[in-house]
Amino acid sequence: MKRLKVTTIIALALAAVLGLASCGASQPSGDASSDTDKTTAVYRTIDEIKDSGEINIGVFSDKHPFGYVDENSEYQGYDVYLARRIGEDLGVKVNFVSTEAANRIEYLKTGKVDIILANFTVTPERAEEVDFALPYMQVSLGVVSPESKPVTSLDEWNPDDEMIVISGTTAETYLTQNYPDIKLQKYDTYANAKSALENGSAAAWANDNTEVIAYSLSTTGYTVGIPSLGSEDTIAPAVSKGNESVLNWLNDEITALGEEEFFHKDYEETLADTYGLDYEEELVIEGGVPAE
Repeated sequence: MKRLKVTTIIALALAAVLGLASCGASQPSGDASSDTDKTTAVYRTIDEIKDSGEINIGVFSDKHPFGYVDENSEYQGYDVYLARRIGEDLGVKVNFVSTEAANRIEYLKTGKVDIILANFTVTPERAEEVDFALPYMQVSLGVVSPESKPVTSLDEWNPDDEMIVISGTTAETYLTQNYPDIKLQKYDTYANAKSALENGSAAAWANDNTEVIAYSLSTTGYTVGIPSLGSEDTIAPAVSKGNESVLNWLNDEITALGEEEFFHKDYEETLADTYGLDYEEELVIEGGVPAE
């Protein structure tokens, strides 16, 4: 009899624990995904964002001219310009959240940000973990190196040399998959990657071609020996997986902005000083439709 009572008590206690765990889980409203997804997904709907009066947008703070903090401690850049317009059109305040390449997906999954606008290249692997909106820029990889010893081909790479990459970027993925014999120096921040190149600790730096071109144009003694590496990709905003309300709003917004050629204006306001106007048509995507 005592054994039966003990068993009953244990069963009731276990049921109570499971009930509390279920009640404490964060579940997005109106989500038709599995029970597992419901208990792990963390995001706010577009109505919840509007009601709060604020939106949290993840951007870079050290990647000039796309996302950086200026001498007045203000966020600036191509992605930031778009973020401010999103806040304006939503009628909410924008809270900029500084992010690094490696934690962009994590910040979405944990609900730290509502949108990522951090020069985020669309890839099939990333699309399994986040939802991408329509693109607003196209890009490929590039390689920058010292003018005194330019790297013009990876097929003739010196096995004693090393290549700088930013952790969590498409450059790291591409080189790991296609050039596994090239030793990689991995950094979390763009500032550290630039310092490593300038200190001569590696032969070259692989990253988005927009980044390495900007670096070579602003830094004496460096050249982009490989301006295009791999396939041409697109840059797009990202939201938490399954957050259809924010995703749909963003797609409508990007389409509408394309009708007023917003992204060309964004380029001319934030990127032209770095790249000139020669790269504008090559880089800008209006209304989510890449140029043919």
